[in-house]
This record gives sequence, structure tokens and C-alpha cells, in this order.
Amino acid sequence: MPDVPPLTKQDFQRLSHFRYQLRCFLRQSEDICREHGLTPLQYQLLLHLMGFEGREWASVGELAERLQAKHHGTVMLVDRCEQLSLVERRPGREDRRRIEVHLLPRGAELARCIAERHQPELRHLQEEFHLPGWPELSDEEA
Repeated sequence: MPDVPPLTKQDFQRLSHFRYQLRCFLRQSEDICREHGLTPLQYQLLLHLMGFEGREWASVGELAERLQAKHHGTVMLVDRCEQLSLVERRPGREDRRRIEVHLLPRGAELARCIAERHQPELRHLQEEFHLPGWPELSDEEA
């Protein structure tokens, strides 16, 4: 690529540090999920349903995009979560051919519990990287 300076040792150190901190967060997240009887992907599905912008449900395609997963793999994940009474499929309100995936009370409660357990590590990441768009931490929160 023309006009792109070569990476420096400092560039590699920053990338290494970022990947390390990200992996620490993910490992802790995996442990928290398993303590609550879920796989990390099951939790991510619940999280994306809780946090879907503008509505309380999502399509399988939208969830696949958020999970960066293949459609058929997301269908299987929704199947498993449905068997665990965490989510349910409903026909679309506007287009009956479109299936909506809705969070059930048990899934919402697990998502809340697990998300609360993630807050200390999120605060650590915020302090470490000064993430844009995140509110500043007050002394009581830190």
C-alpha cells in the first residue's frame, strides 16, 4: 500500500496490549456466562436482544449480523435458547413470513445478571482505553 508508513515497535506494542486486554475481558465473560449455565454465544444472543435499538425483538438475520455468524448457525443458537425457555419465535407483525425472536422473562433476567457482572471489567477497559462515546466514570462508580 503506497504512502503508508511501516509499523513501528510501538504500533505492535499497542496492538498487543489491546488484544491482551480484550482477551482478558472475553475470558472473564466466558467464565461469568458458564457460572450462569450459558455459553458465551447464548449470552451474546440475549444481550443483542436486550440491546437491540428501537424494538424488543430481532430477526435471525439481524442477530446473525450482530454475532458475526452464519445464518444457519444463528438458527441453531436460537433453537437451543428456545429449548432453554430463554427466547421464543413469533410470526412478524407486519410481515408474517418474517420471524421475530423475542426474549422471554428468564432470558431477560439472565442477561441482566450477567451484564451486571461485566460492569467492573467494562470500567477497567474504559479507564484503560478512554473509550469514546462512553460516559465518564464518577468516583462512586470507579
